[in-house]
Amino acid sequence: MGDHVRVGAGELDAYVGQQAEPPRVARYAVSAAMIRNWAEALGDTNAVYVDDSAARATGRPGIIAPPAMISTWIMAGYRRWREVQRLRAEGVVESTPYSQLMARLDEAGYTSVVATDVSQEYHAEVGVGTLVTAHYTIDSIVGPKTTALGEGWFVTLGKRYVDHDDHPLVTEQFRMLRFRPKDPA
Repeated sequence: MGDHVRVGAGELDAYVGQQAEPPRVARYAVSAAMIRNWAEALGDTNAVYVDDSAARATGRPGIIAPPAMISTWIMAGYRRWREVQRLRAEGVVESTPYSQLMARLDEAGYTSVVATDVSQEYHAEVGVGTLVTAHYTIDSIVGPKTTALGEGWFVTLGKRYVDHDDHPLVTEQFRMLRFRPKDPA
């Protein structure tokens, strides 16, 4: 694959514990239409997601979002993804610790990514009208590790989702592998 700048665990440890990026505030409040789209797409027939009367019959104030839907509310959209890819191709590094970490791994040849696992703990149900905010931290960086995909670093992001009053909704651990692809045999 060619020569790459070396990166060491000690250097990457400086990122651990840092706020990965500024809080992400949802572009839109939780809506019944998006909940219905999600439930229909996944074939989830739980009535508390789509039927206000059924949700109220369970003691809820109205329909709720499926818990696993939490990350959809704060997604930046495809326009932002294209912007990040353009900046990356131009060698521009944004001033957030997460962007700087990813650029450092890119420079060292760890340019590919795969999500490895996610765990979530649910603290409150998310109802229509909730404005979700996510706070990200870089919780750990482990490596280099040899994997079937190639040598890489496991990066774990801690995510704390809160409502508009800063009440906790979900905490999440999201781990990805940033790896240097193996040379084709």
